[in-house]
Amino acid sequence: IAILFKSLYLYAMLKAFKYRLYPTRDQETLINKHIGGCRFVYNLALETKQMAYAGSKVNLSCFDLNKQLPDLKNECEWLKEINSQSLQQSITNMDVAFTRFFKGQSDFPKFKKKSSAQSFSVPQKVFVFDGLLNIPKFKTGIPIVLSRPIKGVIRSATISRTPTGKYFASILCETGEAIPEKRTIKEDTSIGIDLGIKSFLATSDGKIFDNPKFLSKAQSRLKFTQSKYSKHKGKRTKKRLVLQHEKVANQRKNFLHKLSADIVKSHDTICVEDLNIAGLLKNHCIAQSIADAGWGMFINMIKYKSEWRGVNVLKIGRFEPSSKTCSICGHVNKDLTLKDRFLSCECGNVLDRDVNAAINIKNFALKNNLSGEHRLKNRNELPTLVGVLTCEVATIKT
Repeated sequence: IAILFKSLYLYAMLKAFKYRLYPTRDQETLINKHIGGCRFVYNLALETKQMAYAGSKVNLSCFDLNKQLPDLKNECEWLKEINSQSLQQSITNMDVAFTRFFKGQSDFPKFKKKSSAQSFSVPQKVFVFDGLLNIPKFKTGIPIVLSRPIKGVIRSATISRTPTGKYFASILCETGEAIPEKRTIKEDTSIGIDLGIKSFLATSDGKIFDNPKFLSKAQSRLKFTQSKYSKHKGKRTKKRLVLQHEKVANQRKNFLHKLSADIVKSHDTICVEDLNIAGLLKNHCIAQSIADAGWGMFINMIKYKSEWRGVNVLKIGRFEPSSKTCSICGHVNKDLTLKDRFLSCECGNVLDRDVNAAINIKNFALKNNLSGEHRLKNRNELPTLVGVLTCEVATIKT
């Protein structure tokens, strides 16, 4: 029964709903203590794990470190004010970061600093009632604004604080809906997208979406406030600077959410290019423009929204000549440079660089998939142990 429940939980759809919190002064102080305590335990656990392996070649698991929390609370009595499960979750997050590093999915875990992004997790005993968010250690619930209804059973919550002093709760819920199976890949319901700087997005059906460049447009205001802050260094000027940066970030997220939702709702298969965004950000000439565009955030939105709707996301290699290849005749123009916005092919066609690249991205992805090299399959179509041996025996007998 436990194995069956675990398998159903893995295939159940999980969604997070984010809401604004309005805590009292005492609740703000307690939230800040939770944030600082969880950061302290995370850093201490990371240091302990590194020292244990460097000195004794012993790999301490999250369970070994969690057993030491009661003794740590006796030494640091101020940790008793913090939810013990939140402290345990910090150690678990550190252990997961190590696992992802050894799998090659992320960089080596780093020590957390008192930066702009501050949060802590509440893995259990979370419920919302009568406009209040109830979590352990908070005797009176925290006022919450439910801008949209909560769908499903609440599993956990993450409380965060923005640089502007705003508090939010991200509530993770199990909706009870099964993760939909991937749709059939067809050429007429597929789309290729090419990300750029001058134009943010070009699609294989000829649509071009301009790059809003929110950060570039706000540069004059930001520079003025920054220069004023550097001279006076007052809290009021600093708060204005943080508010302006927050506005730019919110504008970017709003644009990316709307565009990604529109693309996912309109197509069954989305073909993208596997860009090395981290490597491109090392180029100081285009780093600010790429960061302003938010390519990585947009691709992540495409991925998780596609999972919700059963839409396929196909990737092509980052070294595929999508921009230099003519989508009509297939000729590769090796002399094409970044400043060339149109591709003049020897076949006589003049093509828009971005639209041509989007068409090639779609063609390359569908060719690889439909030819069987990277064929996507639903879970029901995967090979099984049953029936394989019978077929082989029958073949040998005949």
